[in-house]
Amino acid sequence: MRWPSGTTIVDVADPRQPRKLATIDLPQGWHSHKVRVANGIMIVNHERLGESGPAEFGGGIAIYDVSRPSTPKLLTKWRTAGRGVHRYDFDGRYAYLSPTAEGYVGNIMMILDLADPARPVEVGRWWIPGQWKAGGEPYPWNNGPAPRCHHPLRMGNRLYVSYWHHGLFILDISDMARPKTVAHTNTSPAFAHPTHTCLPIPQPLKGRRIMVVADEDVAKLRPASPSFAWIYDITLEQLPVPIATFQVAGLDVDGSPQPPMSGCHQPSERFHGTVIPFAWFAQGLRLVDIADPFVPREVGHFLPNPADGEERPSSNDVTVDDRGLIYLVDRVRGVDIIEAKGVH
Repeated sequence: MRWPSGTTIVDVADPRQPRKLATIDLPQGWHSHKVRVANGIMIVNHERLGESGPAEFGGGIAIYDVSRPSTPKLLTKWRTAGRGVHRYDFDGRYAYLSPTAEGYVGNIMMILDLADPARPVEVGRWWIPGQWKAGGEPYPWNNGPAPRCHHPLRMGNRLYVSYWHHGLFILDISDMARPKTVAHTNTSPAFAHPTHTCLPIPQPLKGRRIMVVADEDVAKLRPASPSFAWIYDITLEQLPVPIATFQVAGLDVDGSPQPPMSGCHQPSERFHGTVIPFAWFAQGLRLVDIADPFVPREVGHFLPNPADGEERPSSNDVTVDDRGLIYLVDRVRGVDIIEAKGVH
């Protein structure tokens, strides 16, 4: 994400006239590009960009009381070793993180209990065997990409965990202190793109349990055509099966390599019904209906103007509020607030 890289709180009661309420800045070389809010508590990540950021700032998450949004109050900063936390989920009690951690190679999965938000407590962690270098685990990936937990999402007693070029995992967290692997699958290196998001769908579709998986159009293992989204059947969760894909029509005509950030980035992790908003980098917002999970179809799109000095948009994040309004964040600068039928 481009500088500035902190957090801005905006009043969107009138979506046509957003009002900035507060800004939380970070030192150069660090960013907090993700935010989650529940029960008056806001979590933002602290992650180092490159090597220029002051090491003493430290990676982790900052936890704020935002019961008065115009005056966010820092309750505590939970610190971790290395670059920090990339992305996460938060249900109002537990935070499901992807931190770097002392003694491990790459990001792992970790669960924090925020029953007392000022005193977060680790309750469980999970990693791919081989990541725990300090524990003496043999490291089997010297000739390939290092493992990296991108982020977990919770539904019920399961975590759906994207693990970049190491695919995806479904974890049983009935006992949060001891997460257990239920399933693993990977489309890399057959496909060059890393796994970004594993989004379980709460309701059955055509009698099947469904998960939407987005590959991100960056960090390709080799020059490749733009990334896309997969639809998995997880009815038998031990054996996730891809049943469909979705790509923006006309984007990938013949499979030829294209520049990074031409294809998919991520789906909204909040949605209503069966229409999933996606941030599709240079292709803007794409609304994809998965009512028939075997045949996902686009039902709408919005292409924002490029930021000043840029040749094309870079739609990076998207979410939906309780009114059905869509918020599309550009990677370089700015946010569009969009009204669309069928997403509420």
